[in-house]
Amino acid sequence: MIGLGYTLPVVLAVVLVCVLELAVLRTGLFRRPAYWISMVIVMGFQIPVDGWLTKLSAPLVLYSDDHFSGVRFPWDIPVEDFLFGFALVTAVLLLWERGRIRAGERGRIRAGERQ
Repeated sequence: MIGLGYTLPVVLAVVLVCVLELAVLRTGLFRRPAYWISMVIVMGFQIPVDGWLTKLSAPLVLYSDDHFSGVRFPWDIPVEDFLFGFALVTAVLLLWERGRIRAGERGRIRAGERQ
């Protein structure tokens, strides 16, 4: 079946990251303009680098047609790469944000112990 090797796992990763934020962590990350600006910056670097790595005229990274959707945009970049980038960067930011929130909670608890 076409796309199961790369497409299905990357779509599941995007769904998992969104569920993690919206149902579990609830950090509010998706409501912040700074998050979306960071995603634009990531894409700004991803497009030229990924485009160079995957260009069909002289690819450095090869994809088996049996393992991805075959949709490439722009400059021969498999769309799955953008989904992977979204899931990866968002997961890292969510974990950083959760760590920051927990550190703040520990600080408040310690401050309360001193009073």
